[in-house]
Order: sequence, then structure tokens, then C-alpha cells
Amino acid sequence: MSEGSAQKVIIVTGPSGAGRSTAIAALEDMGHEVIDNMPLSLIPRLLAGSPPERPLALGVDARNRDFSPAQVLSLVEGLGARADISPELLYLDCQPDILLRRYSETRRRHPLAPTGSPAEGIAEEMALVAPLRARADILVDTSTLSPHELREELRARLMRDGGTGLAVTVQSFSFKRGAPRGLDMVFDVRFLRNPHWDPALRPLTGLAPAVAAHIEADPMLATFWTHLLAMMQDLLPAFEKEGKSHLSVGIGCTGGQHRSVFVAEKLGKALAEQGWQVSTRHRELSRRAGSGAGHSNRD
Repeated sequence: MSEGSAQKVIIVTGPSGAGRSTAIAALEDMGHEVIDNMPLSLIPRLLAGSPPERPLALGVDARNRDFSPAQVLSLVEGLGARADISPELLYLDCQPDILLRRYSETRRRHPLAPTGSPAEGIAEEMALVAPLRARADILVDTSTLSPHELREELRARLMRDGGTGLAVTVQSFSFKRGAPRGLDMVFDVRFLRNPHWDPALRPLTGLAPAVAAHIEADPMLATFWTHLLAMMQDLLPAFEKEGKSHLSVGIGCTGGQHRSVFVAEKLGKALAEQGWQVSTRHRELSRRAGSGAGHSNRD
């Protein structure tokens, strides 16, 4: 079987509570055959013969019998050595305080601390799975994602033409809340004119034409945009040539409402016009109650 026809096998992992069940369900909806919580020792036997006819998604975490990060990494390396299988390690990340809140809301016990506090189990598990996070082919931070947004994020990253090519996520954010984890590149646009100081523009976002006009009037934008777009035009084909399947680009400003949103939208649109599959997400806008303007896909 040629490399281009190799069957995809996705290993889905991450700390308990980070959204593995949602991810597994999303992958099943996308046409993957899914198997969750299978003992690690049985997976090589499952794939010993002919590869599956459909892409396969395997959910593994600390709840699996005989789970160990070393064994997961050995499995991924072993599958990678086969010409008929193309493995990817999908790691669902989440901030510890968000995991703690999720456990508190559901009143569930943590699998690594059944008689202790969830905080103890979370800390132990985060340390345990750190090698998997470092090795991940696809890293998705679910801290601020709703189940629907997680499904859309996975669809944008994995549903590529023929399952190949480079998918790009452009995300705006506020530096006050910290940069999202898992970004490949970060650009700071706090040097641009800030619409926040205009009382008429302050309640609006970077999606509003009036805000866009305000930022576009800044002479610094043209120079920055020329360099940013030229850099992307050089880097994206190079990343794709190296076999990278996903690139995550962060655009940050002070509050994540105006300048970063405007630039992220502008960049996403420009890359989509050049033929790249692009998903644009605005972290701070997504946090607004009832906002439907936090996520868009372009392909």
C-alpha cells in the first residue's frame, strides 16, 4: 500500500475531563470507526492484520487498563513504522482549574484519586501524561471550548481534502488572559490604534465595519500586513511540504475584542482566498453569553 493510501489511525488522549468523549463522538460523526477504553495491550493485535477500511480513532487515557504513556508512545512509533498505517496522536489539553471546575460541577470522582480530592488526581494525571502532550501531532486546548466548538475545531483540523494537506486555525485572544496553549505562532497587534478609547467604538468588536475602518486608518497597519502576509505565503507551503497537518496562529491584543479580531479575520480571509483551509476563532468573543460570532470556517 502506498503512503498516500495509508489508513489513518488517530490515538485520542489527554487528561480526564478534557473532552475525550466529545472528541470520540465527533470523530465517529466524521466517519471514523471508534473504539474507546480498549486495553493498550490489545491494540497491536487489533491492527496486526490488514488495516481498517475506515479511519480508526482509539480513545486512551488513565482509565484504560494497563495505561502508560511509554506504552502509548511505543504504539504510535510502531504504527508509524508501517507503510499501510498513518498514525496521529491527538491530545486534548485543558487548564487544571477548568478541569477542577468540571469535576466539581459533575460531582465525579477523579480516576487517579477515587478516595481523595479531584485536585490531587488532576495534578497527578497532568504529570503522568506530560510526555504525550509533548509528542502530540495535534494539540487542542479545550479550556474555553464548548462541546459544539470542540466538534467544529476537530472538523476544521481533520476534515481536509482527501485527509491530507495543511489546515490553518487563526485565533484572536486577549493578552490579559494569556495566550492560548498550543499555538505555533503568535503575533502581537497592540501597536495598532485601539478602538477601545473611542466611546462610540468601545461596545463594538473587530467584526464591525466602523472598527475595521478605525484600525485601517492606522499607517502602521499597511506595513505590518505586507510583512505578515508575505511571511505566511513563504511559511505555509514549507510547513505543508514537511508534512505538518495543522498550523495554529494566534493574534493577540489587550482585550481581544477589537484589533486582534480584525487582524485575525483579515488574515483568515486572505489565506482562504489563496486556497488554504482556514478556521477562524475569537476566544474572547466566544466567551460572551449568547454570542454566535466566535467561530467561522473557510475552505
